[in-house]
Amino acid sequence: MAVPTQAVDDVVIKFAGDSGDGMQLTGTQFTNNTALIGNDLSTFPDFPAEIRAPQGTVPGVSGYQLRFSSDRIFTPGDVCDVLVAMNAAALKVNLKALKKGGIIIANTDGFDSKNLRLANFPEGINPLEDGSLTGYELHKMDITKLTREALKEIQLGTKEKDRAKNMFVLGFLYWLYHRDMSNTIRFLEDKFSKRPEILESNKKALQAGYNYGDTVEAFSTRYTVAKAKLPAGKYRGITGNTALAYGLIAAAEKSGLPLFLGTYPITPASDILHELSRYKNFGIRTFQAEDEIAGISSAIGASFGGSLGVTTTSGPGMALKTEAMGLAVMLEIPLLIINIQRGGPSTGLPTKTEQSDLLQAYYGRNGECPMPVIAARTPSDCFDATFEAVRIAVQHMTPVILLSDGYIANGAEPWKFPTSADLKPIEVSFKKHLNEDEPKFLPYKRDEKLVRPWAVPGTPGLEHRVGGLEKEDGTGNVSYDPDNHQHMVKTREAKVEKIADYIPLQDLDSGPETGDVLVLGWGSTYGSIKSAVASLQAQGKSVAHAHLRYLRPFPRNLADLLKKYKHILIPEINNGQLIKIIRSEFLIDAKGFNKIKGTPLTRAELVGAINELL
Repeated sequence: MAVPTQAVDDVVIKFAGDSGDGMQLTGTQFTNNTALIGNDLSTFPDFPAEIRAPQGTVPGVSGYQLRFSSDRIFTPGDVCDVLVAMNAAALKVNLKALKKGGIIIANTDGFDSKNLRLANFPEGINPLEDGSLTGYELHKMDITKLTREALKEIQLGTKEKDRAKNMFVLGFLYWLYHRDMSNTIRFLEDKFSKRPEILESNKKALQAGYNYGDTVEAFSTRYTVAKAKLPAGKYRGITGNTALAYGLIAAAEKSGLPLFLGTYPITPASDILHELSRYKNFGIRTFQAEDEIAGISSAIGASFGGSLGVTTTSGPGMALKTEAMGLAVMLEIPLLIINIQRGGPSTGLPTKTEQSDLLQAYYGRNGECPMPVIAARTPSDCFDATFEAVRIAVQHMTPVILLSDGYIANGAEPWKFPTSADLKPIEVSFKKHLNEDEPKFLPYKRDEKLVRPWAVPGTPGLEHRVGGLEKEDGTGNVSYDPDNHQHMVKTREAKVEKIADYIPLQDLDSGPETGDVLVLGWGSTYGSIKSAVASLQAQGKSVAHAHLRYLRPFPRNLADLLKKYKHILIPEINNGQLIKIIRSEFLIDAKGFNKIKGTPLTRAELVGAINELL
């Protein structure tokens, strides 16, 4: 008897298990499948901080949350409809995020006495048996046993067979949501082409999971989600770090500059190095240095030599790079410093998200050392934010800090990608010779933007010295003159502030041009704010949303925009950093909403905070 199918608009699934259970791979494959179908989607991978936490323990739980919908969505969801729990610890960590009446798919093999003990359940208590899950739709499967049974004819050890149980789960979910498995089969064939026995075990487990749905009578309903009504165009699923890498490649091509990445691996920024290293065909050079200081110093050397110098890191690495960042400001050369923020301070929460490096980007260097700061808001927006950061760096001869975070970096969404013809050229001008009216080269002579010329070393007649000592105005010679120092400090600051004349005015993402509340956000709070504000606007409430890309300098019209609302709310995943700057800069009594738990803001949290102001 065929299982009836129900059409739904929106689904949130959380895959959760031990860090060795392959939940990230399972979630990624379901995400890719979802993208091919044409649903709108948003993901939130949640990694354990330990490289290899003890198996079965709460700190070792790895999760992957995926939301897919027939409508436009902007967050991975506040609560889950389906929780796949591969062991007791996974259930314990994630049950609070499952809505009442939601589906639990539990691997019973992960709820034996050992796993229950490791997850710190009281002796003799098994949540699958004690009635504590009443109110949820619980489906118990011995996924380990079912996988071994499906692979009994394959000549592999038990440990190797058990590694395929994530494919069994994936196959079952493909059945539950009426999905074709061909894209995952192609992925497996590519990944394990040289390991035929591993390939066969994964394909058999995938098919067995799908067949299990057809044979078991526990599920009374299957589900479908229609294709989303997105603007016409070609789409692909993309993570923030991948989009950022593509933005760098596009900016290098559109500026005509060779791209050099000098960096040192650090979570969650390392994927940018991995991605860029694959594109040597574009003339890209990637250099994994011995430490953070060498990474940024090599990028400074590349920029001095006429390349597009880039360095990537996270908060702890930014601390190590600060002296070299000051050197780049003193030299006034283009450089892109990318900070994929994570929980801190110190080593902090390496795999958890936070927005706590904004004040570091503003002030975290010795001396008066101003730098432009730009922030990406979503995974796909990392492409555009990076492209713009490069434009500012090379056209204003300044290092630029680009802020992303772990949530954006690892999350994925559909991206309507541009063609090369869609992207404007980034005009770059090198000084190549002395003009007739120039008796000698003045490396710090400025144009109307207060920008000095970019002269490649070795150009005849344009020899000049560089270094970290204060420059004499015009000549660039070392100067200890107090008046000159003040003049140069003020000039470097004025150059950065003048960038405001060459960036767009701040616009509203949504809402009335004047009203009760303006929610002002930056970075990865975008989706949560947009969703919360939209729900309140639907109730007729006077709420607007503006989201900042340019954090230093601010757009010229920001002060006027803020004055049009009775209340300003600034939500941040930190202890209140943008709000300090806004209060200081504009003397506005903005209110903050702050969360510092290593997780994104939710729509429901923000709705509550906005309603309090209303």
